[in-house]
Amino acid sequence: MQSRLDPFTAAPEAIQAMVHLESYLHDCGLEYSLVELVRIRTSQINGCGYCLHMHTRDARDAGETEERLHLLTAWRESPLFSDRERAALAWTESLTRIADTGAPDADFEQANAQFSEAELVKLTVLIGAINTWNRIAVGFRRVHATGGARTPKGPVRSKATA
Repeated sequence: MQSRLDPFTAAPEAIQAMVHLESYLHDCGLEYSLVELVRIRTSQINGCGYCLHMHTRDARDAGETEERLHLLTAWRESPLFSDRERAALAWTESLTRIADTGAPDADFEQANAQFSEAELVKLTVLIGAINTWNRIAVGFRRVHATGGARTPKGPVRSKATA
């Protein structure tokens, strides 16, 4: 699959704004494991191979188990996810599929019961950000690097900064 154009060079200021948002989200206080689960689940829904590759690797590097990664698409049926993770994943699916779901009250209430008001806003911004990254990657046909290397132009976090 060929890239349509490189958004990182075509509009670097737009991408820099997203990188600043990522920097904020990195330090926003939500658990890193939860953040990566949300990023992976959003990327699964949106079909973003680039983001799936990057965030799955980041989750593994941070100690996420293969079993939980494998069962993430079936999180509702798996006992391996906490109530807080379930609430985050339900809210993730509601907002990622908002045209179909309308963000139902039940999903909001579940998330509201597990997160403080500030955390819920941060979670919502996180979901919006990964949806935007997915749309950039899919829209411009960005594909993950082969051989395990990350491409140098995308949002990259090392374990030291993650």
